[in-house]
Amino acid sequence: MTKGKTQGKELLEVVSVLQWVLSFLFLGLGCAILMVYLMFTSLWPLSVLYFIWLVIDWQTPERGGRRSTFTRNWKVWWHLRDFFPVKLVKTAELNPNKNYILGCHPHGILSAGAFTCFSTESCGFAEMFPGLKSTLVILAGLFRLPIFREYIMSGGLCPVSKPSITHLLSQTGKGNAIVIVIGGAAESLASSPGVNTVVVKQRKGFVRMALEFGADLVPVYSFGENELFKQVIFSDGSLGRKLQDLFKKIVGFAPCLFVGERLAFIPYRTPITIVVGSPISVSKCITPTEEEIDHYHKLYVDELTKLFHKHKVSCGLSAGHKLQII
Repeated sequence: MTKGKTQGKELLEVVSVLQWVLSFLFLGLGCAILMVYLMFTSLWPLSVLYFIWLVIDWQTPERGGRRSTFTRNWKVWWHLRDFFPVKLVKTAELNPNKNYILGCHPHGILSAGAFTCFSTESCGFAEMFPGLKSTLVILAGLFRLPIFREYIMSGGLCPVSKPSITHLLSQTGKGNAIVIVIGGAAESLASSPGVNTVVVKQRKGFVRMALEFGADLVPVYSFGENELFKQVIFSDGSLGRKLQDLFKKIVGFAPCLFVGERLAFIPYRTPITIVVGSPISVSKCITPTEEEIDHYHKLYVDELTKLFHKHKVSCGLSAGHKLQII
C-alpha cells in the first residue's frame, strides 16, 4: 500500500486511472460500434436520431466545443491526480488580458499530465492563473466518433485544427490558454523511461498561429510523463516502425506497444510535474514571413531547453540528464 494512504483511497485511485486509460483507448471505438449495432435492433430510431443530431452539430467542436464545469470537476479526476501524483508548477505570471499558446512536451504514451492539468480542475490551473481558461486541443478525428465526442467536449477538449484554434483565439475574447502537445504521435513513439526526447524542430505551425493572432508562446514541460509505461521501441527502418508510421499517416495517431506496472494498463506510480514556463511576447503579424516564424521558433526552443535544465533536478532527474530535440 502507498505510504500515507488507506486501502480505500488507493483503490479509488487505481479504479480512476484504469477507467481513464480504458476510456482513452477503447471508449471511442466502443461508442461507434454501439451506434452501428443499434441500427440493427428495435432501438434503431435512437441511432437515427443521434446521427441526425451529429450532422446538425458537426461544426461545434471547431467552434469552441461544449465545456462543462460539472465534468471538469468530477472527483474521479482528483483521484487520478493523486495516483501519480500530478503537480502543476507556475514559474511566471500570465496576463489574463492576453491569449496564449502553450506548447506541452513530451507527449508520452497518453499525455496524462496535460490532460489532468488542463482538462480537469484537479490541479488548480484556474486558481494558479486567475482569468485564464485552459483548452487542451487533441486529434481532430476523435470528434467524429459518436457519443465519445460529447464526452470529450464536456471536458473542454477541442480539435487541434486551424479552424478550431482560429476560433479560440479570435472569437472568444482574451484569457485563452490553448494547450498543444506539439510532438504528437511522432513523439509518443519515442516515449521511454529515462529518455527525454521532444519532436519540435520541424513543428512550426503553432508559431505561425501565434504570430497571426498575437498570442504569446509559453513552453511547458511534463517531467515524469515518459516514465509511466514501458514501450517497445522499433528502430528506424524496421518493419515494426514502418507499420506504425503507415498507421499514423492513415489514422492520425501511432499504435504504441506499451505495458504498465499492473494489469498491462495501469501505469507506474511516477510523479508528474507540469512546469509552465515564462511567456514569449509575440507581436501580431497576419501574414508572417518564414524568417519571422523561424525567429520565434528558435526563441521557443531556447526557452524550452532552459526550462528543462532549470527544473530537471528538482523534478527528479540527474544534473547531467540531457534533452534531445529532434
